[in-house]
Amino acid sequence: MAAYLAGVVLFFLGIAVTIALHEWGHYITARAFGMKVRRFFIGFGPTVFSFGRGETRYGLKAVPVGGFCDIAGMTAQDPLEPEESDRAMYNKPWWQRIIVLSGGVIMNILVGFLVLYAVAVSSGIPNPDADLTATVGSVQCVPGEQNPDGTLDSCVGRGPAADAGIEVGDRILAIDGTEVSDFTALRDEILLIPGETAVLSVERDGQLRDVDVPVDAVTRLDSQGAEVIVGAIGVTNAPVPDVYKKYGPIEGLGATARFTGDMFHATWEGLLSFPSKIPGVVASIFGAERDINGPMSVVGASRVGGEFVERSMWDMFLMTLASLNFFLALFNLVPLPPLDGGHIAVVLYEKIRDLIRRLRGQKPGGPADYTRLMPVTVAMAALLLSVGAIVIVADVVNPIRVFG
Repeated sequence: MAAYLAGVVLFFLGIAVTIALHEWGHYITARAFGMKVRRFFIGFGPTVFSFGRGETRYGLKAVPVGGFCDIAGMTAQDPLEPEESDRAMYNKPWWQRIIVLSGGVIMNILVGFLVLYAVAVSSGIPNPDADLTATVGSVQCVPGEQNPDGTLDSCVGRGPAADAGIEVGDRILAIDGTEVSDFTALRDEILLIPGETAVLSVERDGQLRDVDVPVDAVTRLDSQGAEVIVGAIGVTNAPVPDVYKKYGPIEGLGATARFTGDMFHATWEGLLSFPSKIPGVVASIFGAERDINGPMSVVGASRVGGEFVERSMWDMFLMTLASLNFFLALFNLVPLPPLDGGHIAVVLYEKIRDLIRRLRGQKPGGPADYTRLMPVTVAMAALLLSVGAIVIVADVVNPIRVFG
């Protein structure tokens, strides 16, 4: 229990550091281009402490789940002191503004990469060259029932896969014409078709063939202990060699870059599916099963971090923290205010607008009027707060548990 609580605290601190570094990305780029940074704070709500150094005030707020870097003149509607005009953000070149607004995103990507690199050279990361093709390790009979303690009933016979001609060493490439990337994907497809016949595309000794395999309908227990009918064919996966690989300092750079790309792709897919998963999160508050791949708040992510530390799975702890950095990077690029992407979109709008005006022989249009975006900004902020509150409640009453 002590290890779990320590993991929760450590992951929460990791999130706080991630947020601080995101804001620091804005801070250092703004300072580099001569912009005035008035305040640099971590958190929201009442101020816990603050201090002034030079022209900037630094501090910590009571709720350390965000932060802000107050740069003079982020918009033309931002009141300025007389001496701030030349150093206001909106008076700087557009490309400098883009870099400053992207500073937090760049910092999150860099932090995520460095964390993964540390894992790659210390304990190892998933090997991008590992062959994950669903390869049959054994064929066996299929127990019809699962006992309350999780064990399976005894069974007899060779099992439907063996009876259909599936052999140890077969590589299963597709089911019913749909490619499967690994054994997990194959299993998930089989579970959905109890009582039907699956057409497996099998590679054996370099030859491809289709094998019709009847899928047994069996009873299993879901995560809530309720009985469900699922499909099974009686195959297990062969061990995958080098699925995790430890790298040297030099080769680890390339491997980490490739794995970072894979994680970015997965994060992007998760971000696209984020809205569709919110109804499931709401349902989980009232007792529905929680989707382990659904969104989590700071509370839920910290609890998962605690589970990893409890089992001394520090590599998974760090990779989860890296994934969080990538999510923050992509999420902040959504082109809606008040996110960084929304401000970047305004700068690009100004640049394109002024280009069109120049082609027409007109003068530049000047800084955009952010008051016109206020309804969108308020609506987006309200939406983010509402979704955040829903996910936090779900993480308290029905948290995601990696290990059941």
